[in-house]
Amino acid sequence: MEKGKLEQYWRTNLGYLIGLLVVWFAVSYGFGILLVEQLNAISLGGFKLGFWFAQQGAIYVFVVLIFIYVMLMNKLDRKYDVRED
Repeated sequence: MEKGKLEQYWRTNLGYLIGLLVVWFAVSYGFGILLVEQLNAISLGGFKLGFWFAQQGAIYVFVVLIFIYVMLMNKLDRKYDVRED
């Protein structure tokens, strides 16, 4: 791959990583710590929503973000014709 395309590939990859990490940070820190009191007014499965995000929600979101990252990177690899041979 030529240098310009390689730089564009990695710039896009880093953009994906930063975006997904911001989402994970917002869910784990924002919902689980900062907004816990407001979210505790809502129940989910018999548990307060703030507690649920702190204990389970951030983990579930992280797993979903992994799958999203895989999908985005597969699409990016096809776009730039990158193979894992």
